[in-house]
Amino acid sequence: MSLSELVGDERQFLNLLAMFMALMGLVSYAMLQYIRMPYGRYATSVFGPPVPVRLAWFVQEVPSLFIPVFFYLRQSELGIANQVLMGALICHYIQRTLVFPFLIRGGKPTPFASFALAFIFCCYNGYMQSSYLCHYAFYASDWIHDPCFITGIMLFFCGMFINIYSDRILRNLRKPGETGYKIPTGGLFDYVSGANFFGEILEWSGFALAGWSLPAAAFAIFTAFVLTSRAQQHHKWYLEKFEDYPKNRKILVPFLY
Repeated sequence: MSLSELVGDERQFLNLLAMFMALMGLVSYAMLQYIRMPYGRYATSVFGPPVPVRLAWFVQEVPSLFIPVFFYLRQSELGIANQVLMGALICHYIQRTLVFPFLIRGGKPTPFASFALAFIFCCYNGYMQSSYLCHYAFYASDWIHDPCFITGIMLFFCGMFINIYSDRILRNLRKPGETGYKIPTGGLFDYVSGANFFGEILEWSGFALAGWSLPAAAFAIFTAFVLTSRAQQHHKWYLEKFEDYPKNRKILVPFLY
């Protein structure tokens, strides 16, 4: 039995998944105003046994890479816009799955609950984005020349660069064997506490603009809500931990917020 037979109209099902994702982003943002996201420096045993951080990152991100690759390889004909968008999705998760986890230095273990939720989300989003782009997203032949598509793809890769560069700055704060925390400087960290989060929000906002679809927009909204709350959490932690933390540094958006 196919998925379409199980859920009826799969396109409508994907739209429902997208609306639910956007709603969960809002709910998560509200909840995270009162509780700390249990990962990294905020991890506690309350949320389950620890999973080694490199293993956790790799396994939880795998669905976001393998599901798009699976859908892409099974689709014999895709428009150029669909191919570019699928390529952008796969490109991001090659970096997040096969590169980023193995560069982590001294990261704290991830509580099992956080790891499991991240794995479920990556399965959810990997399926939603891939199925929509491979089966239901139909773009005009000149869409790749549209200002929305061009601007969106530029924002995506600009955000990806900011995210990767910011992660490199954070990683290099620690020398081999070190586990403590330091004030990050350089790049957008001279302006905001959440430079890496800003880069990822920019990525998926660009993806949503280029894709011009409900699933892509829902992912961008979810990402913005969740990562904004993480940036707020980090900013507050930095101010509490370091007396000399730059008081003029914003939370997430340079010069604005």
